[in-house]
Amino acid sequence: MIRFDKVNKWYGRYHALVDVSETIGQGEVVVVCGPSGSGKSTLIRTVNRLEPIASGTITLAGEDIHRRGIDLNQFRSRIGFVFQQFNLFPHLSVLDNCTLAPIALRGVAPAQARESALALLDRVGLAHKARAWPAELSGGQQQRVAIARALAMQPPVMLFDEPTSALDPEMVGEVLLVMRDLVRDGMTLVVVTHEMGFAREVAHRVLFMDEGRVLERAEPHEFFNRPQHPRAQKFLADIRTPFAPAG
Repeated sequence: MIRFDKVNKWYGRYHALVDVSETIGQGEVVVVCGPSGSGKSTLIRTVNRLEPIASGTITLAGEDIHRRGIDLNQFRSRIGFVFQQFNLFPHLSVLDNCTLAPIALRGVAPAQARESALALLDRVGLAHKARAWPAELSGGQQQRVAIARALAMQPPVMLFDEPTSALDPEMVGEVLLVMRDLVRDGMTLVVVTHEMGFAREVAHRVLFMDEGRVLERAEPHEFFNRPQHPRAQKFLADIRTPFAPAG
């Protein structure tokens, strides 16, 4: 479904992605983890052209997505992207947030778009909030609406960029529950997250990144129990070591 071939990206002199080559299969759930600044979010943002690349190729279902002349709106309509900060349109109701893109970009009839959006909102447990404004929702509810909005375009791939990091702890579970449902449906998911429990339970593979490189790729059982790379070993050890306050 997605193939990275020797992808490089710089921010000025900072080498953010270093010769990344990776393949993600259709229906595969891949969790990308690593320390802050390792290139995780940059990597998935290159998949829907939110970030340009300096060299290499990225293909989606065989199509070179960084080629010149690509119709960006049409291309992005095929990729669901869920952001850290929800990014709902504050001036639109929950229902209108979910129908805007299907109507404007895919030409779906408004009545059909509303019917589909209500079904998706029901799926994420928020059909009763269809007429609410985003500001009236909790963070967890807003993120579930963001997932429904992305699904409204019927994308073959969903990308999640730290979808729970802006949430209060008690709201994290409700978002991860919706994501687990997508996994059961067989959707292709690429998830940047610090939720290692989610990675352990639902990922087919874990990619560990540091300093712009994929240093380790493994099934969750192998990654969490027998990490090979010293940086991955340190990363997991730091997560497992509880913080002891001074004094």
